[in-house]
Amino acid sequence: MPLLIERADFADPQLRVFLQAHLDDLAPTAPAESRHALDLAALQRPHVRLWTVQDDRRIVGTAALAALEPRHEELKSMRTDPARRGQGIARTLLAHLLQDAKDRGIERVSLETGSMDFFAPARALYLRAGFTPCAPFGSYRDDPNSTYLSRRV
Repeated sequence: MPLLIERADFADPQLRVFLQAHLDDLAPTAPAESRHALDLAALQRPHVRLWTVQDDRRIVGTAALAALEPRHEELKSMRTDPARRGQGIARTLLAHLLQDAKDRGIERVSLETGSMDFFAPARALYLRAGFTPCAPFGSYRDDPNSTYLSRRV
């Protein structure tokens, strides 16, 4: 069965577990003030669009786009099931989100990710996808625990 990418169903209990695992994975990586992942309630806000990747009805990935300002959005909550990393799920989901942004007239997508070794695979993915380093954006401030990237879509 091929991977299915669709907008998140917030009534799905599997989603809550998957997103909590994301927050749990990030907890030891940086001090609380340097962790910027959105929780379930924040992902349900009207300016956020969350997608899941499912394989045989099991969530194996998530990612969101959150509006920052007209034609500029932020990539949030990108996660692949640890058992499924290295299989192209994140690359496929990222391409889907960038196409969605382009289709809606978004001109720029930016992101914040960690600067630690734990986040090296994510940074490599984003750089391969055409993201380049940028200054902190939105409400972010310089933080040695963060890396800021952006790209035109």
